[in-house]
Amino acid sequence: MAEVTLDYNAGFQSAVAGLKALACNSSSGSVPGPTPAPSPIPAPAPVPAPAPAPTGPSTQCSSERYDFGEVLRLSNLFYEAQRSGKLPDDNRIPWRGDSSLGDVGNNGEDLTGGYHDAGDYVKFGLPMASAMTVLAYGGISYEDAYKNAGQYAELQDAVKWGTDYLIKAHISPNKFYCQVGNGIIDHDYPGRPETMTVNRPAYILKPSKPGSDCAGESAASLASAAVLFKDTDQAYSATLIQHAKELFSFADTYRGKYSSSISDAFEFYKSTSYEDELIWAAAWLYKATGDNAYLTKAENMYAARSATWTPWAFNWDDKLAGAQLLLFELTGKQKYKSDVESFCDDAMDIKKSPEGQTFRLKWGSNRYASNFAFICLGAAHAGIKTDTYAEYADQQIGYMLGDSGRSFVVGFGQNFPKQPHHKAAACASLPAQCTWETFDDTTKDNPHQLNGALVGGP
Repeated sequence: MAEVTLDYNAGFQSAVAGLKALACNSSSGSVPGPTPAPSPIPAPAPVPAPAPAPTGPSTQCSSERYDFGEVLRLSNLFYEAQRSGKLPDDNRIPWRGDSSLGDVGNNGEDLTGGYHDAGDYVKFGLPMASAMTVLAYGGISYEDAYKNAGQYAELQDAVKWGTDYLIKAHISPNKFYCQVGNGIIDHDYPGRPETMTVNRPAYILKPSKPGSDCAGESAASLASAAVLFKDTDQAYSATLIQHAKELFSFADTYRGKYSSSISDAFEFYKSTSYEDELIWAAAWLYKATGDNAYLTKAENMYAARSATWTPWAFNWDDKLAGAQLLLFELTGKQKYKSDVESFCDDAMDIKKSPEGQTFRLKWGSNRYASNFAFICLGAAHAGIKTDTYAEYADQQIGYMLGDSGRSFVVGFGQNFPKQPHHKAAACASLPAQCTWETFDDTTKDNPHQLNGALVGGP
């Protein structure tokens, strides 16, 4: 299947960064253990924060089976192609321009920016925030790999484009816009985002319309980004933490599923639970602040959780496996290690395709496989069954990059996808007119190449 989404690329990109880190560090023979307890991020100094150090050119380490740095470069470009709002002067996607500059809240609040969800133009808050958290997690865990590839600044740009929008959407401590655009309206429009004039309603969460999952995941996103930026922009990191704290308090105090408050989200990204996002967010807030109250909160909620079984997957809707890994990294406790092992052992036992892909579900099969790879590679990085889980992750990502006989990443490798399901890429530049007939025309490649996009799978 040729569908693409923010969520598909996040776990994939972070797993690729992990494999690059593994390949480039293979000669050291060291096995990392759980991370020490975090120190609070210091308050910003009254002088301008230093600019990030320039990164060097991409280098492929000798033990890399594929050019992972090039994959990271392309995947960062995919996120740039998904941008909504006023594009910066250094926009690198020539066929993309400004879009949805009229996105506003119910009282005129500026809600421009953020990311288009997939091949459409809705800004669905839960999967967007989830993608930003996973991207930040990968950057935190594998910073050296990104810097080796010359892609760390670009990763920060990708995360910041999302977190800047989440900050805009958080208009007061207990009010948060979780969605802009209507899925049904949007899916009736076949054209490019730059010329789109369809109605784009904004959907707010508030005490009477709670959304602990969306607000909680957004808190996790902002807290993880605070860690990502703590050494390069302390002022921004402090802003992220403040919003993360308020969003977590809102999510925890006024509990409920966001898809029960936003009917359109129910149709497209229905949530099954919010307890995983609350645990995940509290753990990230502890990592960002060093405040033991957040770790205590995360551990208590984890102990009292209703979902005591091994998670079925790690994705936009279920963060429990990620929370298990993060809690192990933060505490080193055996119970979290055992839960991570159960998740990865189960993943390795899932039925595989003839070429070796972990086939959890037909729709978005690569998404599930790459997310399994991300969590299990993180486990390996933390010292859990390092060789076994690293080999498994390498097999899954290798499948997507060419071991299967083809690449599933646009612009990379052999026989990569030329017709991903993406309205902007399928719509030729002005003055061309774009209709459903032109969108559905599979006799030729899309007029624009959506570099870096991981398609859903076979």
